[in-house]
Amino acid sequence: MTLSAKLKNIFISTRPWSFTMSLISVSVGTLLAAQHGPIEWFWFFLVCFGVVSFHAAANVLNDYFDTRYRIDQKDAPTAIYRPHPLIGGLLTSRQLLVEAFILLAVTLGIGLTLAWFRSTTVLWIGIIGFLTSVFYTGWPIKLKYSGWGEVFVFLMWGPLMFEGAYVVQRQVLSVDVLLISIPFGVLVALVLLANNIRDIAYDSRQRIKTISILLGNRRAILLYATLIIIAYLYTVVMVVAGLLSPWALLVLLSLPKAISLLREFIREVPTAADANTAQLNTIFGILLVVALILERTVRF
Repeated sequence: MTLSAKLKNIFISTRPWSFTMSLISVSVGTLLAAQHGPIEWFWFFLVCFGVVSFHAAANVLNDYFDTRYRIDQKDAPTAIYRPHPLIGGLLTSRQLLVEAFILLAVTLGIGLTLAWFRSTTVLWIGIIGFLTSVFYTGWPIKLKYSGWGEVFVFLMWGPLMFEGAYVVQRQVLSVDVLLISIPFGVLVALVLLANNIRDIAYDSRQRIKTISILLGNRRAILLYATLIIIAYLYTVVMVVAGLLSPWALLVLLSLPKAISLLREFIREVPTAADANTAQLNTIFGILLVVALILERTVRF
């Protein structure tokens, strides 16, 4: 295998198409911080790099442990619709583990730098993120296999990343940022919920527990639909309450995608259920970023 081919495989193994979630979380947290002072652009870009490194490490570890514990096999739905680094033969287990360690080392270095120069609160957020990424599928906790996956995905890509980006800029935590993070965090968690709804039959065979398995297909889809509705209603309530400006109603432009997605799930859960759901949170998140930029530049 040529060096360029190996580097390509290493890059693909990180699932780079998923990084938009992390970049949106950091961008929104930073734009909320901009309401109370100037943006420190160097630290913003360093946070982006660190969060992407963390996200990549979490993805790599997820595939490593899923394969090690024989959760992911050749007939796994996940391995069918996207490149799987181990099942697809892109990398060996050792290579994937080394990649994870390097990515975590980069994340640690950036986290310590931010903690030293900006705020020690970043260190505590980073420790929670590190433990979650390792024990999400790693022994002995295996959060993903015991029905806690969606909860911790919500916490990571919602409150923790939003607050982390805010703290780097302003050196304090914010209750408003915590509240504003909720709808996007919910939509990111729905990516995992969609994945688990699609995989109910397969995951049941592997003897693992997910929220979808515990609820059953029908009630899991109902939960999926309810959380999408809540995300939109919650955003409208935040505008009414004054936590967000009327520009935030731009996120309602993503409603057609949400409606289309719900209709699709009611007919038949698609093979790319998680990828399709990720499209929704990406559109929603980008519209929220645009809304916050317009809030800074255009006044009602």
